[in-house]
Amino acid sequence: MSLPEPVPGLVISYAYLWRDEALRGQEEGRKDRPCVIILAVEEGNGRTVVTVAPVTHAPPAHPESAIEIPAATKQRLGLDSARS
Repeated sequence: MSLPEPVPGLVISYAYLWRDEALRGQEEGRKDRPCVIILAVEEGNGRTVVTVAPVTHAPPAHPESAIEIPAATKQRLGLDSARS
């Protein structure tokens, strides 16, 4: 199975490493979670660097830097109905 082209807005399953986990010395996330691609930049060598943001139920520490996913979008993605 080939992977889809990484484009902003695409939701993927990814073992997101939270900052506090990295500070404790972990090198990878504890579990796969839905993440949204927010940036995909192709480097000169043809390699694409992708930046993702996790989808979570936890209220954001900085609300101004978060976006709530609309219920209809969550349903279309197959996510639960809790606020994210």
